[in-house]
Amino acid sequence: MSPASWRPGPLLYEINTWPWLHALSVARQEPVTLGTVPDETLDALAAWGFDAVWLMGVWERSPLGRQAALEHPDLQEGYRRALPDFTAEDVIGSPYAVRRYAVDPALGGPGELAALRARLAARGLKLILDYVPNHVARDHEWLQTAPECIVQGSPDDLKLQPGYFFSGPGGRVFAHGRDPHFPAWTDTAQINAFSPAARNRAATTLLEIAGQCDGLRCDMAMLVTNRVFGQTWGENAAAVPEAEFWEVVIPVVKEQNPDFLFLAEVYWDLEWELLAQGFDYAYDKRLYDRLVEGSARTIGEHLHADLVFQRHMVRFIENHDERRAAEVLGPGRDRAAAALVTTLPGAALLHEGQLAGHRVRLPVQLGRRPAEPSDAATLAFYGALLAEARHPVYHEGAWRLRATSPAWDLNATHRSLIAFTWQAGEERRLVVVNYSAASAQGRVRLPDFGLEGRAWTLHDALDGADYQRSGDEMVNDGLYVDLRPWGMHVLSIRALP
Repeated sequence: MSPASWRPGPLLYEINTWPWLHALSVARQEPVTLGTVPDETLDALAAWGFDAVWLMGVWERSPLGRQAALEHPDLQEGYRRALPDFTAEDVIGSPYAVRRYAVDPALGGPGELAALRARLAARGLKLILDYVPNHVARDHEWLQTAPECIVQGSPDDLKLQPGYFFSGPGGRVFAHGRDPHFPAWTDTAQINAFSPAARNRAATTLLEIAGQCDGLRCDMAMLVTNRVFGQTWGENAAAVPEAEFWEVVIPVVKEQNPDFLFLAEVYWDLEWELLAQGFDYAYDKRLYDRLVEGSARTIGEHLHADLVFQRHMVRFIENHDERRAAEVLGPGRDRAAAALVTTLPGAALLHEGQLAGHRVRLPVQLGRRPAEPSDAATLAFYGALLAEARHPVYHEGAWRLRATSPAWDLNATHRSLIAFTWQAGEERRLVVVNYSAASAQGRVRLPDFGLEGRAWTLHDALDGADYQRSGDEMVNDGLYVDLRPWGMHVLSIRALP
């Protein structure tokens, strides 16, 4: 169950902190840090109707990590693609090679974060930060003071797998952090998730972080589960513990901070597993993949999942790890996908620049982003969509996936329609999205929705159009829908006097 102080299905907004502050500094022609973010900037964030802001990348960066980021040839290509005029000063290192869980002095330090958190709270916004359970920076203090917390190897490991191991303090050989399906992250050292000492220190760190924010997005959370960690590290790891990592550390935080929210970045269909281990929400990467690569049919199949499961998913169409929605989905489909993820059960994650139609995906190692124009039509679309999506009916109401049927014989285009309803008392909503590149027609029957015997006005929150329909027709024959390619309706249904 989600923490009581968070409403169900919160709207979350990710900000890449360092480039955000740099852009504010350029705009104001003076340095802007966490403590000096202008009031009008925070007011604008609150006006979108978000529940929380995720400030990605506030922790102290690693000098060794920055050097690795400067020298990595593959990363250089990404820097040039995103920021053709980048210089060495723009490379700040990865926010996921954490040297110390203290707010980086370049951003203003912990006192300024506390002040910003209070200003966000005054506007009804909670604060989410990052936690990286799998690895630390190569110059993290544990390598000297608590080497038992880090996976170690032998000289032979270093000789045979130089991309996966490195020489560290005290002549020890340490492992780089890794995902078993990809090369190691050479700016990091792998935490030994089976080590009791590492677990105790992780719990202490989490308690310290929990005093500075309202929730955490936990990076690659599945990597420290017993099964995945054991398969990845084998004999290099400590003995397999009885309890899972998250089953140990999350309750420590929740006992002192019961309203603290844990959000898991998780892949490989392990969402249920992470939720069972104590997370409040987990990434819905499967839905993202189906929105990018799939069809209305595969999306519809996904939405038949258990409703309890869906209510604990985080839906998104972009974040700092993914390509920009405007670029990967393209015109039309990006808005159809956005309408779905913001009105489905579960949390919705939106990304800085997404609301303006930005197309450049910035490598996380850069502290400056290119200037991109805002698309006025995209801003207007998201303004209307989020004004609707923040309504309590989408967070506290009853959700139901609705079947569609042909508008006339031999017309199969209804299969491109995704339809669902929300209801809370007299508040009723119907969302219908044509997730295809062709026009689609169909009918959506609405039994058990309390429409019989009356006439109703259907108001579309996105374009302001009003329609009048018979309740009996919507119940028996179904509401007729005709949508352009990637078109959508987000309809409030109210009885006529």
